[in-house]
Amino acid sequence: MDKPYLREMFNPSLENPVFIQGLPGFGNVGRIAAHLLTKFCEAKPFAELYSPSFPDYVAISSKGITHLPKYEFYAAPMEKNNLIIMTGETQPSFDDVLAHYQVCGDIVDFAEKLGCHFIVTMGGVPITEDKAQVYVAATSSKLATEFMEKGAVIYSKGRIVGGTGLTLALAKERRLDGVCLLGTTTGFKADRGAGFLVFKFLMKALGKEIKEGL
Repeated sequence: MDKPYLREMFNPSLENPVFIQGLPGFGNVGRIAAHLLTKFCEAKPFAELYSPSFPDYVAISSKGITHLPKYEFYAAPMEKNNLIIMTGETQPSFDDVLAHYQVCGDIVDFAEKLGCHFIVTMGGVPITEDKAQVYVAATSSKLATEFMEKGAVIYSKGRIVGGTGLTLALAKERRLDGVCLLGTTTGFKADRGAGFLVFKFLMKALGKEIKEGL
């Protein structure tokens, strides 16, 4: 494989969907939040992205079957907001800047093709104290303020590494609106609590309250 390959199983044909991305990273927060979202919305997988920019290993299923690293896209028709949810089990190497730009550019290309005008990326932010919080960064001060009023804290004077930040920044360059939601986590181990917090906050922002203990 010498170039990215997008495998589409069907066209979801959703009107003005919100694009939501959750990838591995600090505490696996983004990926956990995306997984919860696909389960809660009963989202259906409709496309897969393969790329030579992904790491050179394969994943093995519980039955011993191999498959290439990939990003998966799910469609979720909803009453208030139609959703396109993207997640995966890997990211390009943090040392390979060009690979990150290429993959994130491909993601934004596909989001635009699907008619998405609003982008949400989700991830984790490491902290030293155990304090549950959702931070927000946005493509405009207006959006940052709107999400702050919903309960998030403005993420200022920092960096968002990997696809979580880059996808949003590239979307902004194409005049798309969006936000990045970061759940606080104290370590690199999978943090389901932080993932649930981000998922719950996002659903509230989209107009759907989530009860504890989902």
